[in-house]
Amino acid sequence: MTARDWWKSAVVYQVYPRSFADSNGDGVGDLGGIIERLDYLERLGVDVLWLSPVYRSPMADNGYDISDYEDVDPLFGSLAQLDELIAELHARGMKLVMDLVVNHTSSAHAWFAESRSSTDNPKRDWYWWRRPRPGFEPGTPGAEPTNWGSAFSGPAWTYDPTTGEYYLHLFAPEQPDLNWENPEVRQAVYAMMNRWLDRGVDGFRMDVVCLLSKVLVDGPDGRPQLPDGRLERDPLGAGVVDTSRYGDTTPLVVNGPRIHEFIQEMHREVFADRPPGVLTVGETPATTIEQARLYTDPARAELDMVFQFEHVDLDSGPQGKWDIVPMTMLDLKHSLNRWQEGLAAAGWNSLYLGNHDQPRCVSRFGSDDPAHRQQSAKALATVLHLHRGTPYVYQGDELGLPNAGFTRLDQLRDVESLNYYAAAVASGRSPEDTMGALSRKGRDNARLPMPWDASATGGFTSGSPWIEVHPLAGEINAAAQVDDPASVYAHYRRLIALRHDEPVVAHGSFRMLLVDDPQVYAFVREYDGVRLLVVANLSSDPGVVADLSEVAYDDAELLIGSVQDATPGPADPLAPWESRVFRLA
Repeated sequence: MTARDWWKSAVVYQVYPRSFADSNGDGVGDLGGIIERLDYLERLGVDVLWLSPVYRSPMADNGYDISDYEDVDPLFGSLAQLDELIAELHARGMKLVMDLVVNHTSSAHAWFAESRSSTDNPKRDWYWWRRPRPGFEPGTPGAEPTNWGSAFSGPAWTYDPTTGEYYLHLFAPEQPDLNWENPEVRQAVYAMMNRWLDRGVDGFRMDVVCLLSKVLVDGPDGRPQLPDGRLERDPLGAGVVDTSRYGDTTPLVVNGPRIHEFIQEMHREVFADRPPGVLTVGETPATTIEQARLYTDPARAELDMVFQFEHVDLDSGPQGKWDIVPMTMLDLKHSLNRWQEGLAAAGWNSLYLGNHDQPRCVSRFGSDDPAHRQQSAKALATVLHLHRGTPYVYQGDELGLPNAGFTRLDQLRDVESLNYYAAAVASGRSPEDTMGALSRKGRDNARLPMPWDASATGGFTSGSPWIEVHPLAGEINAAAQVDDPASVYAHYRRLIALRHDEPVVAHGSFRMLLVDDPQVYAFVREYDGVRLLVVANLSSDPGVVADLSEVAYDDAELLIGSVQDATPGPADPLAPWESRVFRLA
């Protein structure tokens, strides 16, 4: 855990604190609840706890709108409890990675309060302020400085009558974008990061870090100007902007002209002089393999790894995220294989199928049919954890939790979903179709309380939970699985232990087999004379046989099989969603 590339052998577990465990009965998860459940994570075997934001926040976006980077929101506890969490994790040989949200702050942040107070305030240029479009009445539709749309519906500009100008927010109006062109902004951010590392935090997951640099052109007033976007969806983007009304921001804000300069400067100012052991992860939507290689090539001193979005955008149609289209296992296999090959020589993959921004992976990539749910959860985990890269487990995935099956708007809390519903229905989409899309891809699927037992509130709280518990919490919960050797939880433990025990899992080469097989997902990992063969049937069809003629598998040793008490060989027929890991002679 102190080697320079320790994270290659590590597994990260993401905690969404609002929904993990509530220690004081107010219905909201907190730091005390996380501390109480650390033995569960230690038993699972994970190395790093990634903590979604617990900073002070008005909670317009559940904590991703930060009003004070230096303090813990009382909703989650206190700085003393965060110090206790760090100490308890370190005592268990685990690390803490904090979420870092510095593309934007909350509109309640003191920096923004100063910035909006007058046009000549010293912090005015810490955010993106621009005059109304010439010829339009300020504050009316069309007067926005550019035609950019927000990822959370509506325009990306909000008019502020105090100074008669607009401020930019790529997300909610309560999340104004910081102006990273201003060196004072960058230095303030670096100083804050250094204080957290000095406090004992072991690294950062950097929210939408690829958006920090925007494309600029010369404006008529002498100020750098943000240009209009095209009224069509950029193929790289997730399609969260309504391009029937607004310009897509993707080509203008993703991996902008100074992004690598900013990230390299961050590395020099924050990480370069610290001993090995810190982890830096960038969330980089709409990023290509070529860009990811630049971000993660160790020789460039930027980031350890990035979250790319290609595979989680496979079910987004021409109109974007909520235009849901069928996705096949072959689509997924081809996408992940491209990234394995693309970062093989330089760079590193973050391996994930779900997180707080995505629906449950079993429902999306596997099968939530009760007959196959458990096996498909195991198969997806097997494939993911045996790839080259660092695996991320989102809370509840180790239990095989599926989507919740939302049917009513009042079941939802997420600002993205609620805003989209209002905008879509107002534009003519039927409420039924809109609700169906939200049920399948809405972020609240991943934000329901963690089910710890079969009680009425799933053991999450002694009070009334902030959002309803999962409808299957009585059946799918931690208490039912931690001591069951056939459970999804037990399967995850075995996969994590294998990564720790076998260097080939962390450091080995990756070679996909049967690249165009629509059901079988198979590959070989090889390192220092050791070879592993992974075979999985990612379908609900029984009796699937993998053609492994290109691999010598005599005397193969079964290391992990998803079917309890079975000892199949590599070429034996695969049951629906069955997965196997072998050591080859």
